[in-house]
This record gives sequence, structure tokens and C-alpha cells, in this order.
Amino acid sequence: MEPIRRMGRTGQMEPGDVQGASEHTEATEHTEHPEHIELREPTEPGEAGEPRQLGTPRDRAYADALLAERFQAHRSHLRAVAYRMLGSLNEADDAVQEAWIRLSRSGTDGVENLGGWLTTVVGRICLDMLRSRTSRREEPLDEPGVRLPDPVVGAGDVIDPEHAALLADSVGLALLVVLDTLAPAERLAFILHDLFAVPFDDIAPIVGRTPTATRQLASRARRRVQGAAPAPDCDVPRQREVVDAFLAAARGGDFEALVAVLDPDIVARSDGGALRPGMLIRGAAAVAGQAITFARFAEASVPALVNGAAGVLAMAEGRPISLMAFTIRDGKVTALDILTDPERLAALDPEPFTG
Repeated sequence: MEPIRRMGRTGQMEPGDVQGASEHTEATEHTEHPEHIELREPTEPGEAGEPRQLGTPRDRAYADALLAERFQAHRSHLRAVAYRMLGSLNEADDAVQEAWIRLSRSGTDGVENLGGWLTTVVGRICLDMLRSRTSRREEPLDEPGVRLPDPVVGAGDVIDPEHAALLADSVGLALLVVLDTLAPAERLAFILHDLFAVPFDDIAPIVGRTPTATRQLASRARRRVQGAAPAPDCDVPRQREVVDAFLAAARGGDFEALVAVLDPDIVARSDGGALRPGMLIRGAAAVAGQAITFARFAEASVPALVNGAAGVLAMAEGRPISLMAFTIRDGKVTALDILTDPERLAALDPEPFTG
């Protein structure tokens, strides 16, 4: 379960902080929460199912607890939407937090489908964040600097339940890299419609287009995604066999064996963070030419699951120094994403990989 943060930026109750809220005899005013929330709770005999106005602090605390509980039921779904939109775990959490703040301010009056409403709210928040990010970026949209999305990492070939919802549709790093090349409105239309089945009629107001124009945005994005990130092999044990063959060839400095396991059009990307220049290499021969670099990582590598696919984590003195994510299709490595950013690697817990 997501760690519970007790107070938000507004000073309001956080979703997840619901235990015992209905038992409080005293509660403070929530100045930003609606004054009146309807609850279908019996208050006296004969009033079952009748709405009542909540005027006391205790009533409002109870209403807040129920609202937080309802939000909590949608949190993992909202985080999955935000992660696909932003490619950043921290920013995804920020977007979900902002959705909670907006819900706690507005309440649910007039909201018939809370899950759908929250999905569109998170989509709008993420769209604003993407537009802000794009306005600050100096590189052309179709040739961004090499910055890999945040990986979701598990030890061995098992992903922990906390992150399972994030990877429900096998959203690999290679797909997230392609999504980063889309215009913000295209990315929103594609993700909400194709990945989360949100109708175009609901997406159109977010992007300020007609439903027909919104459908065209998603169509353009879909063609680009399908062309640049075809569906990888889903069999993790088979992926692991290919990764092991790659590592064996790298350790032995066997150029021919490396080329044999790589797709001719492979793309390798390396992200070293703010202090290390990124690297982009295309083609099997060019990628295999980095065998010495791969050998250094391979010697200290342990199996990892990166966004639901076979990968490896290289360790030195008990700390991560490199994470390699492999995209494999038809038994060949079609994309290799290498994260050597010390700041983001420091966020990984090394204990599951050293036990």
C-alpha cells in the first residue's frame, strides 16, 4: 500500500488517514472543505437513507474520512495513469496528491462516477505539468535529450504488489521513452483512451478540442507508438535467456556473440543524470562495440525486473551503479536502456538484491 502522508499542503486530512476519524469527539474546522456534505447515514430511528446536513465538527470529520476512503480506493489506478503520463514516480505522486486536494475542496456533489472524474482530473493535472515541462525544454520534441523515465524495479523476476498496478499493461521503459516524444495533448489522448478506455467525449474538454479532433490526436500518437515501440515478448523466462546470453558475450568480450543477440536496428540509450552526458547509439555493430563497458557492468550484475521485463542491476560495494533494461522481441534485444544516474540509483533499496 502507498505510504500514508498525514497532512497535505492545505492542512487537510490525507487519503489513508481514515482510521478512527468517525470516532473523534472533537475535530478542527477544515476551512477549505465544503461546509455541507450529504451522507446517507441513519441519524435517528426512521431516518435510514435520508440525507442530512453535516454541521458539527464531528460530522465533518466523519464525512472527510469517508471521502478519503473513497479516494484511497482509486489511488493505485490514478498513480498508474500519472506514471504513464509523466514517466516520473515522484511527479506521479504529486499529481495524485493534487487530485486529492481538488476533490477535498470540491466534494462529490454532482459527481456520478468518482473514478472517471478523478481520472480526468489527474489527466488535466498531468497535461499542465507536461506543457510546463515542454516549454522549458530546449531540444526539439522529436529529438529529446537522453533522459530515461523512472524505472519500476524488482529483485529477481518478481514485481512487488505495490507496483503491480503501475505495470498492468506492460509499460516498459522503451514505450515510455516513445511517449516522451509525443506532444502533450497527443500523449493524453492516447493514454486515456487506448490504455484506460476513457471516451473521447470526456477527453475532448481537457485538451480543448472536439471529440473528432481528439480522436485524431490519439490516432497520430498510436501510429507513432506502434512504429517506434512494437510490442515486446511477454515471456519473462525467455527474456532472461536472451539477457543471460548478452551478459555472457559481454563478459567474454565476444563481439560476434553480442551482435547475434542484438536486433540490427537496436537503439541503446544511457542516462547518467545531470553530471554525466547521456549517450544514444543505433545499430547492432555500434552497440556491440561498447562490449568493454557492458563487461564492466556485467561482472557485478544481479537479475532484476525492470518495468515488468528482464533486466540487470550492477552493484559495487553494496550499492547500485547501473541498471540495464532490455526490450526483447523475437528473441533479439531491440532496445537497451542504461541508467547510471547516481541520484536516481541511490533511491533503489539494494537489500533485496544482496540477500
